[in-house]
Amino acid sequence: MYTVRSVGILSTAKVAGTLYGALALLVVPGGIIGILVGLAKRDFTTLGLSVLMVVAPLLYAGLGFLVGAITAWIYNLVAGRIGGIEIELGETSQRSPSTIQLNLK
Repeated sequence: MYTVRSVGILSTAKVAGTLYGALALLVVPGGIIGILVGLAKRDFTTLGLSVLMVVAPLLYAGLGFLVGAITAWIYNLVAGRIGGIEIELGETSQRSPSTIQLNLK
């Protein structure tokens, strides 16, 4: 059994920011379709939505980075006091696509 005693704050923040930014990109195609439909109907209130489609992924990425950093910092505080998350690692006889390799130093 291994224990995750601490996590890197910056690395966690970068991963969280990237994931949240990528997830926000999933709503962009739907927003673009909404913009085009609005413009086809001569409804120019969709211009605000077009700005949101550009800003949302950046906002989500920035907030994901911030929340990831705060969460990692809090995890490190809690893990230092009560212990970290215990994980069990096992050897596999062959590599499969679902195998995750950890480089433990």
